[in-house]
Parts: sequence; structure tokens; C-alpha cells
Amino acid sequence: MPIHLLSPLVVNQIAAGEVVERPASVVKELVENSIDAEATRINVEIENGGRDLILINDDGVGIPMDELSLAVAAHATSKITQTEDLNAIASLGFRGEALASIGAISRMSLVSRTKNDTGAARIDIEGDKVDDPKPSPGPLGTTITVRNLFFNTPGRRKFLRTDQTETTRISQTVEKLALSHPQIGFTFTTNKRKTIDLAPTQHRRERVLEILGRELDGELLELDVNERGIGMWGMIGKPAIARGTNRHMQVFLNGRSITDRSITHAIKEAYRGLIDPTRHPTIVLFMQMDPAMVDVNVHPTKAEVRFRNQAAVHGAVLSAVRNRLREDDLTPTFDLSRPGVGSLSIPGFKPEFASGVGSGGGGSSSQESTSQFVDYFRRLDPLQKGFIYSEVKEVLAESVPELLDDDNAKPQAAQDMEVLPMVRAVEDVLQIHSSFLVTQDEHGLLIIDQHALHERVMFEKLKEAIGKGNLESQRLLMPAPVDIDASQMELLVSLKPLLDRIGIEAEQIGPAAIGINAFSSFLFERGVEPAEFILELFNKASAEGLNNDTEAALHEVLDMMACKAAIKAGDKLTTQEITDLLRQREIVERSSNCPHGRPTTLRLSIEELEKQFGRR
Repeated sequence: MPIHLLSPLVVNQIAAGEVVERPASVVKELVENSIDAEATRINVEIENGGRDLILINDDGVGIPMDELSLAVAAHATSKITQTEDLNAIASLGFRGEALASIGAISRMSLVSRTKNDTGAARIDIEGDKVDDPKPSPGPLGTTITVRNLFFNTPGRRKFLRTDQTETTRISQTVEKLALSHPQIGFTFTTNKRKTIDLAPTQHRRERVLEILGRELDGELLELDVNERGIGMWGMIGKPAIARGTNRHMQVFLNGRSITDRSITHAIKEAYRGLIDPTRHPTIVLFMQMDPAMVDVNVHPTKAEVRFRNQAAVHGAVLSAVRNRLREDDLTPTFDLSRPGVGSLSIPGFKPEFASGVGSGGGGSSSQESTSQFVDYFRRLDPLQKGFIYSEVKEVLAESVPELLDDDNAKPQAAQDMEVLPMVRAVEDVLQIHSSFLVTQDEHGLLIIDQHALHERVMFEKLKEAIGKGNLESQRLLMPAPVDIDASQMELLVSLKPLLDRIGIEAEQIGPAAIGINAFSSFLFERGVEPAEFILELFNKASAEGLNNDTEAALHEVLDMMACKAAIKAGDKLTTQEITDLLRQREIVERSSNCPHGRPTTLRLSIEELEKQFGRR
């Protein structure tokens, strides 16, 4: 076939293949144009997942009638004029191909009016057919209607997902754009039903809460710093609200939603040891920097960017997020009265009890609720009854003394507590089932997982020690043999640098065996068996693999060492051991979570206790 020029329609359809992946792409491009047009209100309406209708209406500056034909032409824009402009792009759109590309694969109409016009003008596009502009009724701003998307490219249309899936993607697109522009009002209507309605001139904190959910208000930390010339404001989620997907980890640069591996890595690194590695933090981060320091012209949809100094941006984000997390008490507080974020439900305990107490405030309802609670309490297995009987006794004595046992003036619940040999008092601390410590702080009751807390203490000690060099090693009188399979033997060479750093010396002593000649002094002192530890390390490396990043892999191994060395659930602690552990909790970094991200401590607040006992 001879070489020939492509028709304008095919050129625009090819461009559409890059810019318009699905209906959400159309919404993104058109709403960004509305934002660039200084709109204060933007309305988005769709039908059937955007297949049949996408309508965008704004009250922006509009387009004059004599420029409408240019507006829908390929590579025509008002946002750049020369090559140098590409070095410092401040607008969201700038390529000048969105309207032409969308028009090439749909039936599109554009109605626009500027403040200097007495009336609006309209232009219609259908594939390669572009009508001349003509007068039309219309308000100030621009309204774009896109119908029958991909009508002339059926191959693209059949790859669209269900209406619900496409609607969800559009909704998420509108939310992202609304997050970064709180000064603009947004509505989103699907099949005549309005699902998003955001007022303009909202404070950015209000806009974030409006979109993420107001129930997260107490779980989000506000960040406002300038690091290395990069302004950053954001809402940083506490570890307790980490999610299974990264949908709530959103980053914006100069008002543009972006995806950047380096920034994502910095955020997850800041949360290392606070959340499970398989989960993702909830964070909305807005960054402002000189447009000349970032290239946004590296991806057709402008979702990815390239920084002039990637390392500086990574370091700034890591430092800002990590420092903000350090500033706050990350101990999760649980709410007995409702399931959900940061809450804890008690088996068999009915929420009606809590609501009855809260609304009654005394009298028969309060008495009835308390009676219900005592009945519930008596039905529990003795091992479930825990540590709150002293509070029960106090409340019953004050409010409903007739529920007390007449013989000794103690509630039956308090009598039950005396037969719990697994609850041990150490000054003002209880050790329960040789696994949990119960104490208090100024905010309420603290329940501490002794293993998780000691694991964090051990990890921080190891991290501090290895920062000064390889861990101390102790030679064995005789090599400790470890049987491994042939595939694991291949790991011995690759793991050697890591083993050296943690003070372990091992070599092959047979076709399926290695010998440990020296072992970490730290692990020796904590009673960890060399063969058992090495076998677990090799099993983990062969089954799950260690992180490709050297430092990250080291942290994984330190996690293992800390877990092996820590106090176990079931270990009875002496008074001195409990005292030392609680003292370490006050001084060690990130003591709210173990190195794997599990909480070490839960808090039952004074307010929640008062509510449960009918004092509020």
C-alpha cells in the first residue's frame, strides 16, 4: 500500500484513542476546560454510564462565536503560544486536542456565551462533520453535550464496562477535580438523580471531609508545611483507617491530580511500620511548586509528570508526612456503641443498651439499661469479663443500689471478678491472661498488647543498632545445622550481605544443609534458636520473596528478629518488666503500632465510658 496522508477524521480518532479511553476521560477533559475558564459552578450530567449522554455546563468566561470553529479544531488552544510556554504550564489543559478528539467519536454540540455577548452561539460536530457556528439561546458560560460516545468506533464502545462501573469512574473523576478546586461548586447527576452537590467557596478541609466522609473528621490529621520550596497541605489519615485499595490515597500538584511512583513510595515509606504493608493509607495531599520545576507534558492524559529533581520531591514528601505522623497520638480509640471506623463491638452486646443510656439520663430508662447490662455481663464467659467491674460497681452504687447484692454490697459482676485468677494487678496496671496490660492515661483507659508493644521496642533498638554498623555477632562452638531444599540453597549467596548485616555467618555444609557458624548476639540474648530463625528466614525468602529494595528487605528481616525476640502472649511479666515496658512505650518512636502495622494499644475514652455508664 502506498504512503498517504490520513484524513482529519482518522487523525482525530487516533488522538481520541490516547485522550478518550472511556466516558470518564471525556468528563475529565471537559471539566478541566471549565476550570481553566474560571468557572465558579460546574454541573456534570450523564445517562447510562456516559454512553448516551455527557453534559457539562459551567459559568466560565465562555468562547466568542468567531472562535468556536477554532475551539473544536485539532491543536488549537488559548493556553500556550510558543515552545517556551511548555516549560512552565500552569493550566490544566493545553494540548488543544480534547474537543476535536471527542467530536470525532461522538455527536457533540457546544453552546457558549461571553460576558460581552448579547446572546450565545452554538456549533455542532458529528464525526468529521463540523457545522458553522450559529446564534443560539444560552446563559453566560459554556455547555457541551456529548451524545452516543464511540458511535462510529464500535470496537471501542463494546469494550466499555457496565453502566454502573462507568458511572463510578466518572463519579470518582468528578470527586478528584472537586477536591482540588474547593472554590468551585460541583454537581453530578446520573440518570436524573443527583449524587454529588458541593457548594462553592468551601474551605479545603470542608471539601475533603465532604468527599471522604465526615465520619473521618477525627481520624484525619491536617498537614501544612513548606519543605524544600514545595508547599504542602493535606489531610493525613491515622493508621486505623488504612484501606485495602489505594483509592483514598490522592495526590494533587498545582491543582492537577497526578500519579507518581516516587511520591507514592514516599507516602508509604512514611507509614512504614504503622500499617500492614498490604494496606494503603488514607491521604489527600496537595502540593504547590514552581511549574518550571515539573514537566506535565509527558503523558496524553497528563496523569503522570516528570520532576526536575525527583529525589528532592521524594525527600520533601517523606519528611513532611512522617513528621506529621510523629506529632500526633496515633493510639486508636474504639466506640462501643457503633460498628465502623475505629470501633470495637462486644459479642452479644446490643447497641440499644448504649442508646438507652444516652437518651435516658436517669430514671427508669437508665435503671432498665443498667439492669440489661448486668444481665448481659452475667451471661458472659468468665474469660470475657475483663477489667471494667470496678466501674460497674461505682455506677451501680451511685444510681441503682437495689441491684447490689444485699449480703456484701457488691454487684454480682464484682464477685465474678474475684474468681478470675488470670487478671493480675501490678500497682495501677492489670495484666490480663498474661497477654494484655490495662492501664490509663489522661484520655481514658488503655489496653496494651504486650507482644506487639515489645516487638516495636525491639525493632527500634535493632534499627538504632544497625544504623551504627553490622549487628554484633557471637560465634558458636559447633556449627548449627539447618536442612533446606535445593531451591533455597541458591538463596544463600544472595542473602549473604543481609546475613552479614544482622550478625549471622552461614555456609553450605552439604547438598541440602547449611551450617550456622555465628549468630546475632541480640537474638541469642533473647533466647532465639539459630536453626529455627534461619529456617524461617529462608522459607519466607523462597515463598514470599524479600523486597527488591535493600533497605526495605533489611527492615523486613528486622521485623522478623523483633517478633522472635519480643515478649510473647502468655508470658507472665514481673512488676519490673511491666514498668520497663510501659516506660519504653513513652519514649520509643511509633509505639502505637508494631512493625507490621498492627496497633499495640487501644483506647477507651473517658467520654465513651461515661456514655456507656449513663453519665452523659
